[in-house]
Amino acid sequence: MARKLRVQYPGAIYHVMNRGDRREPIFKDDQDRGRFLETLAEACGKTGWQVHAYCLMLNHFHLVLETPKPNLVAGMKWFLGAYTSRFNRRHRLFGHLFSGRYKSLVVDGSGHGYLRTVCDYVHLNPVRAHLLRPQQPLQEFGWSSYPEYLKRAGRRPAWLRVDRLLGELGIQQDDAAGRQRFAEAMKERRGKDKPGEWKALRRGWFLGGAALKKELLEMMGAEMGKHHGGEAKQESDEQKAHRLVREELGKRRWTEQDLERRRKTDTTKVRIAARLRSETVMTLDWIAERLRMGCRHTLANCLKG
Repeated sequence: MARKLRVQYPGAIYHVMNRGDRREPIFKDDQDRGRFLETLAEACGKTGWQVHAYCLMLNHFHLVLETPKPNLVAGMKWFLGAYTSRFNRRHRLFGHLFSGRYKSLVVDGSGHGYLRTVCDYVHLNPVRAHLLRPQQPLQEFGWSSYPEYLKRAGRRPAWLRVDRLLGELGIQQDDAAGRQRFAEAMKERRGKDKPGEWKALRRGWFLGGAALKKELLEMMGAEMGKHHGGEAKQESDEQKAHRLVREELGKRRWTEQDLERRRKTDTTKVRIAARLRSETVMTLDWIAERLRMGCRHTLANCLKG
């Protein structure tokens, strides 16, 4: 069976969810949860993603993220792979952590309430899972973005964007009064939460208006038949990586021939490779080939040194 097409375009917003393999925990303790958010921050730095909401449950996670560049696939590949490696290394495990492909629902960001709907769904997850008592404040669940929304801007992660969700609630200022209005709106929304009302969000591929849905269906139709791992999805990420290589070569007045001539483990090549690993989502295979460093194993050993 062919894989479901991933829809990617500049400025897309997604609700992304993935579960642990065999529904097993993806977090064993708060240190794992903290590491997950650290890895998410790195992914945002590499890709330019902006996160509108998140919630970390025991065996799955929810993210609402915006991609200024069409790079969901490449970014998620790096993000899930990096967290899996860190989780396995810490707990001395190996193999898959997540169950198959992540689910991604495209969300209409036109300002007509669709973003609010999906963020409400994410923020109310602890309530539906009975992790909070009926009278317990929503912010007492510490592993979601909801408590972050109630903090001053300077105390939030730089990658968490709050203005669009607040705007859909008619809150124009991210100040104490605005945050109080947001808390009151969420308290009211929590009281109206009903079983079964989220069916379209859980099972569908799109949440939004008819006009955008038509555009996306046309886009998907044009992409049908293409290889899903093709060049189009990673074009912007490859462009960034090539640009960084050109910058590094230019600093040293190197040419492509210098890359060919110098040994695979050249210390300058290693420094350039480290920058690519830090600032892009390109694979070890890609970096090794681009910098003429042999195979991925040679590169990995150099980066450990």
